[in-house]
Amino acid sequence: MSFVQKLLPAAAAVLAFTATPALADAITFDSSDIGTAYTLNYNGFSDSTTVNGLTASTTFTLTSISGNTYNFSYSVTNTSTAPITGSRVSSFAFNTDPTISGASSTGAFSYTTLNGSYPNGIGGVDVCFKDASTGACSGGGSGGLTQGQTGTGTFSLTFSQPVSSLTLSDFYVRYQSISGAGNITSASGAGTQSSSGGTSVPEPGML
Repeated sequence: MSFVQKLLPAAAAVLAFTATPALADAITFDSSDIGTAYTLNYNGFSDSTTVNGLTASTTFTLTSISGNTYNFSYSVTNTSTAPITGSRVSSFAFNTDPTISGASSTGAFSYTTLNGSYPNGIGGVDVCFKDASTGACSGGGSGGLTQGQTGTGTFSLTFSQPVSSLTLSDFYVRYQSISGAGNITSASGAGTQSSSGGTSVPEPGML
């Protein structure tokens, strides 16, 4: 077997690995975190291609815990810059532990979907919050936040029984109507925690 033949399987494995989005930070909430704000910054990618200038941020604040329900306020900002000349943030999503049984939201992203799917190699997400009643997390409609815009609101996460703590992980946003990135018109972004006052679980690659 030639050196090139030996190298090809390894190269394919590396490409398969790099095409998969890295998992984002995990944040654990309990009653001691009421009033604490957590901010995450998001990149932009389309399949395995990084989209320079495509960015967003979210801030989540636990406002109360009522029975089986955790209540939050949120703020989402489209922070995209040059070379991006246009984009919309049309949804945000994350996974929950324990498993979520219901969700509702208000404000800029007032539609919810449980057990949906995100594009660009992400796959299943436990819950997403959208700008339109599309029935899918991948987007649709023409709303959302354009560059420089911030949207706010609230969301509630309900579980089948009371839980002493809640972990949110794998934070994502969905970008649409992109211009300035060649032939890429839609993309996703993975969030990493930039500031908090509570318990953060490190990314697997950081351990």
